[in-house]
Amino acid sequence: MGPVPEPSAPRAGLPGEETPPHLQPGPWWRQPPFWREGRWAREYVQLRRHPLFAGRDVPDGRGRPVLLVPGFLAGDASLAVMQNWLERTGYHAELSGIAFNVRYSEVVVRRLTMRLVDVYAWLGRRVILIGHSRGGLLAKVLSHRHPEMVERVVTLGSPLRDPYDVHPLTLAGVRLAHAFNFVRYGRTGAIERRFLRDLEAPVRVPTTSVYSKTDGIVRWEACVRPDLDNREVRGSHVGLGVNLEVYEHLVRLLPAAGRRPAPPR
Repeated sequence: MGPVPEPSAPRAGLPGEETPPHLQPGPWWRQPPFWREGRWAREYVQLRRHPLFAGRDVPDGRGRPVLLVPGFLAGDASLAVMQNWLERTGYHAELSGIAFNVRYSEVVVRRLTMRLVDVYAWLGRRVILIGHSRGGLLAKVLSHRHPEMVERVVTLGSPLRDPYDVHPLTLAGVRLAHAFNFVRYGRTGAIERRFLRDLEAPVRVPTTSVYSKTDGIVRWEACVRPDLDNREVRGSHVGLGVNLEVYEHLVRLLPAAGRRPAPPR
């Protein structure tokens, strides 16, 4: 389990606010170089060459359902490699149906809820949620609202502690997304109040937060909370979906999700 930073000042984007104040640029000087996000290609090659990717010594998933949720400005294609690996190792891996993750979180969660209900009803088993970046925020809130249908949550580079503690370029994209949503739905960021409250609430199912201290998009401290199983890997933010160390954690985490405690004697 990784270190938990000391409590910080209240986050800039409080529940009900659309984004942090416009004069706040974001943690520009604290972030690792943005250009290092290009490492994702090397991480992908490293994963493909490793025996783990071929399924060697990987416990069989026994059909356990997994729902994958992509990050901000991304779609299901960004997690296709992980879905393929999960399917080959015996899991029933489903994609979210998101083509471009940019709509209000509350809107996306409603659609994900229908997806979760479908998978849960179809297979009759609680679902493992894996979310990359913003997808992890959505997965955490989904599990908070429907813990009876969720087995475990694994987030990859997700700022669960502060969703706005991101690189200034990413924060600029968030502001544009809010403008798009205001035009699209005719509603301000106040629609996100409930989502932000549920995000901030203590977890209701086992939740693992995987983070990297060399993440060039999300500040690693924003991914770490005392109520989470915090695990550090080395690599880029963009490459977390194809990071060998992430897959090694999944090999240990996902079989545990299928275990049930022994009945009392």
